Amino acid sequence: MKISHVPSRLAVATLAAVLPLTACSALGQGDESAGGSVVAAFYPLQYVAERVAGDRFEVTNLTQAGAEPHDLELTVKETAQVSDAALVVHERDFQAAVDAAVDQNATGEVLDVAESVELRPTAGGDRDDPHFWLDPLLMADLGDAVAERLGGIDPGAAESFTDNAAALRDDLESLDAEYAARLGDCARDVVVVNHDAFGYLAKYGLTLEPIVGLSPDAEPTPADLARLQELARDADLTTVFAETLVSRKTAETLADDLGLEVAVLDPIEGLSEETRGEDYASLMRSNLDALARANGCG
Repeated sequence: MKISHVPSRLAVATLAAVLPLTACSALGQGDESAGGSVVAAFYPLQYVAERVAGDRFEVTNLTQAGAEPHDLELTVKETAQVSDAALVVHERDFQAAVDAAVDQNATGEVLDVAESVELRPTAGGDRDDPHFWLDPLLMADLGDAVAERLGGIDPGAAESFTDNAAALRDDLESLDAEYAARLGDCARDVVVVNHDAFGYLAKYGLTLEPIVGLSPDAEPTPADLARLQELARDADLTTVFAETLVSRKTAETLADDLGLEVAVLDPIEGLSEETRGEDYASLMRSNLDALARANGCG
C-alpha cells in the first residue's frame, strides 16, 4: 500500500469526454424535499454528513466497505458522482485520487476537512496527522462545518442542519467523556499499535507506540522491533494491537516474540466486511473496551 499515488488518468479523461460538467446537476432533480447529493471521501466523513444532512441530501461514500481508503482509485461513475455533488467532503493529501477528482471535476461546493478541524502533528512532527476522527470533539467540529456549508446550499433547511449538528455534538461529547472517564485510571498507559493512526488518543493520557509510521503496510526495521520489545517488557504490556483492513502479520510476530495477546484496535478509516453493520460510535466504544481491557483500566 502507498499513501499517495497517481489517480487513473483514463477515468478522468473519459469523464471529461462524456460528462457535461454543469453546476445545476449538483442540485438534483425530481425530489423537491432534498437538496441533491453529498459525496464523502471515506467513512468517518460519511457518518458526519449523514447525521447532519438528515433526509435533505443523499450521501454517497466513495470508499466501499472492505477497501483501504489510501488505496482508492475512482471509476468513471465515481468521478461523475464527484462532479454532480452539491457538496464534496474530503481530506486533502489523504486520498490522492479524490484530490485529483475534486480539482478537475467538482462543480459544487467542496469542504476540505484539513481546513475545517485542527489537526495535530504526527509523532515525528513532520506533517499533520490526518486521523482526526479518533477525537470525537474534532468530529463535532466537522459537523458544524458541514452544517454551515449545507445551509448555504439549501437555506430553507439551514436551521435543521444546525440542529442536527448540535445533536451530533451532544452525542460526541458524551463519547469523549466516556473515554476520559474509563481511561483516567489505568494500570498501564503505553499502547503498541500497528501504525501511526492513533495519536489523537493521547489526549486521554495514553502513550501511543506505533510499530510503523503512517503507512500501515510499511515494514519495521530490526532496530524498531528491538526497541518495542524492550518497551513492552518495561511497561509490563499484555497486548499488541493489530487493526482492520490491513495485514496483522507484523503485530502478531511482535506479540508472539513477547508472549503477548493480539487484539484489534480499529482506526475507523473505513468499514470492513465484518464491521459494515457497525457505525462510528459503536466502533469507538469497541476500541474503548479493548483499550480498557489491555491497560487494566478501572
